[in-house]
Amino acid sequence: MPLSTASDFSQQAFQHWWQQQGDWVEAPNVRRGGESGVQRLLDETGVLYAKKQIGHIYRSLLHPKGRPTVLRERNALQALPSLGVMVPRLIYCGIDYDQRQGWRGLLVTEALEGFENIELWYAQGGREACGEALHAKLLQHVGQTLARMHLGRWQHGCLYAKHIFVRIDGETPQVALLDLEKSRRRLTRAQAAQHDLPQLRRHSPWSDADWQQLLHGYRQIFADGAKGLGTSLA
Repeated sequence: MPLSTASDFSQQAFQHWWQQQGDWVEAPNVRRGGESGVQRLLDETGVLYAKKQIGHIYRSLLHPKGRPTVLRERNALQALPSLGVMVPRLIYCGIDYDQRQGWRGLLVTEALEGFENIELWYAQGGREACGEALHAKLLQHVGQTLARMHLGRWQHGCLYAKHIFVRIDGETPQVALLDLEKSRRRLTRAQAAQHDLPQLRRHSPWSDADWQQLLHGYRQIFADGAKGLGTSLA
């Protein structure tokens, strides 16, 4: 049965969004037993991103036969803003079962204007442009953002530097998180932290000194979150 976050649960709503076409910013690729890709859409409100998936599912104790991963991402997008974590604004989420293709999932979000992933920001000279003092402040803000997520027992699940988006407004850094399709709530805050932080450390461009700045900001919010995670996180 189609689901929607826009209080329209109809097949008509799903078909409307599914039929919208734009440039592929992430061409469809085979993952998790199905296909997933992202298109950039333009409408009267501005730029939107539509994640379209076919047969792309996750399994859990509640859903051993599988459910579309867009539902898990939808849950995170709805929950994280209340924790003080910036994520793209959710426009629409829906699912549909096609007899030939299986589950289809659709997630439409609003573009984060002025943001870019931190790896691209570095490549374009963002660190040199803002200076080391503001860069340290940015890293601390990244840490604070992650700590707020973990305090709510939310685990990103696939936390690479490229999933952290940043924007600098004057002396004020802003941080947002994207690609939350593997996110889930854990039983404890520590479980969420102990998965995400080592993963981010392995898949980030930061020096040891940079990492300490990030952890400094993290501990301002969640002092115990990085305990027992090894010397590289101390």
